[in-house]
Amino acid sequence: MTPSIVEKTGVLVGGSGLIGGALVYYFKTRAEGRFNVLAPNSKKLSLRDPDDIRRYFERAKPAFIINCAIAAIDSDPQLAYEINYQGTVHLAKAAQELCIPYIHLSSAAVMPPGLNLSEESRLPLCPELPNYTKAKLMAELTLEHLRRDQGLDYTTIRLGIVYGAHDHKIQGFHRLFFAIVDRSMPVLFTRQETMHSYSSARKLPYFISHVLNNRPEFSGQTYNFVDPNPVSLGQLILTIKSYLELKTPREIYLPFPVAKFGMGVMARLVRLITRLGIDARMPAELMFLKNFYETQTLSAAKLRNSSFVDPDPEATIFTELPALIEYYVTRWEHLNLIEPFNKDFFDPRKRAEEFLYTPEQLLQKTHQESYQAFLKQCPLVRSGQEGA
Repeated sequence: MTPSIVEKTGVLVGGSGLIGGALVYYFKTRAEGRFNVLAPNSKKLSLRDPDDIRRYFERAKPAFIINCAIAAIDSDPQLAYEINYQGTVHLAKAAQELCIPYIHLSSAAVMPPGLNLSEESRLPLCPELPNYTKAKLMAELTLEHLRRDQGLDYTTIRLGIVYGAHDHKIQGFHRLFFAIVDRSMPVLFTRQETMHSYSSARKLPYFISHVLNNRPEFSGQTYNFVDPNPVSLGQLILTIKSYLELKTPREIYLPFPVAKFGMGVMARLVRLITRLGIDARMPAELMFLKNFYETQTLSAAKLRNSSFVDPDPEATIFTELPALIEYYVTRWEHLNLIEPFNKDFFDPRKRAEEFLYTPEQLLQKTHQESYQAFLKQCPLVRSGQEGA
């Protein structure tokens, strides 16, 4: 007789973002019967309120904690400190006192420029660091301290530039992607030889599931979770441009001093516009403009030598681009953020067109269909039916 598998319930903090959303979806569809996650929003669990954290975990008593919550990258010092550092430490302390694993999502922002950087490569802590970088770096250092002094069972996962569907906040790489689609990038804000490492949001949940199932190997460790091969930023931008058949950005590599000067001019112009009562702001990602011109590639050797097996080793940002372009262009058209690329928008059931032009017919059709069973239209996933 096969022994029954006990389902573990964990807490996922930061479930509304790109990474958190991918994790919630994975645990819902791929890990049913093995893992379940609670993903409280900030109203139920605020990382800025230590008492909130205490009360929540006294009630929840989870089997593990995953933290992928971050404050906006352009947050002021207080918000960056309270969410990215203090909140992280409080979650880690809760995990340590409950004797459960703590999975921490970190960032390549804590690492210097360079080629093939190992997990040991890290920036020195200093006051001049951006708030986001400083808080993330301090969080990593404190987790290591808690491991040495109090035996915290944690794993830090460092991500490069993250790509994947369902980034509804348009951040990071997808902000760059949006600028290309919106035709607001006239030239290339990078150097021809600049390379970066990229991380797949789709594959990350498989790694976290494996890490949770193999604590002796991964406890107390930091891993760079990146695709094996780095990518040229200029080549990536031009590939997106080619797919979309756009005229811009031109294949002109704007020098960093010129780009920095232009950004300063634009910042002053935005401040002037806001004084006229018009809501305008610079993209937060521009605070990392220098990184567009500096190579930073992370070594995937430690990840490759671990027991984790890549579920889709051939997948890269280039192989995923067609699907990402279709998803985001369609979404941004729906939200009226960009001009439509195709006036004959594809809608399998023509409901969007009916909603626009013949709402009475659509209303009548919906009322007629109300007699059809809803839950029985698709089979529900049974417990344990799908594996990782």
